[in-house]
Amino acid sequence: TLARQQVRLWSDEAQRLQVARRMYAWRLGEVLPSQDLTVLRGIEGARVKASYRLLAKQFGINWAGRRYDRDDPEAADRVNQAVNHASAALRGAAMVAVAATATIPQLGFIHEGSGEALCLDIADLYRESVCVPAAFRAVKQLETDGVDLVERYARRAAGRALQDQQVIPAMIDRIKALFAPTEDSPGK
Repeated sequence: TLARQQVRLWSDEAQRLQVARRMYAWRLGEVLPSQDLTVLRGIEGARVKASYRLLAKQFGINWAGRRYDRDDPEAADRVNQAVNHASAALRGAAMVAVAATATIPQLGFIHEGSGEALCLDIADLYRESVCVPAAFRAVKQLETDGVDLVERYARRAAGRALQDQQVIPAMIDRIKALFAPTEDSPGK
């Protein structure tokens, strides 16, 4: 049922945009005014940058921005490496939630060019509340312990956050809320 509703919403351009706007509203705490996905992505990008700066300040982490080379992620600084590893754990959690709801991973509403587009959409709902704090917490712990185990610390911090915040059940509930058929849905 959820997959059928997902396909209905995804295949209608106006409905697809409304789902994307709803996801941005959940993530950013307000309905954004634009009806253009490119503009929405730009607004989100600016807010995410500000969020990362604020979190870095709260954790006492030196943050120079989200910079890394996709072909050589280990060349990034510790903080960006930690964000990469925590993001991988969050993406994995989203994959579990998408599989548990039997929705279609390739049919994303914000992300479009990936076979995991919906997983990326769902993971992004928790990026600033789960992933980035876990990464910054890991880097802070690395500095305290004086070790250089970025991947290990970041994945452990992300795993703790995923469990403590019950992220996978929350993701499942979000997917259900996104795609639950409404009274006026075709085929209801």
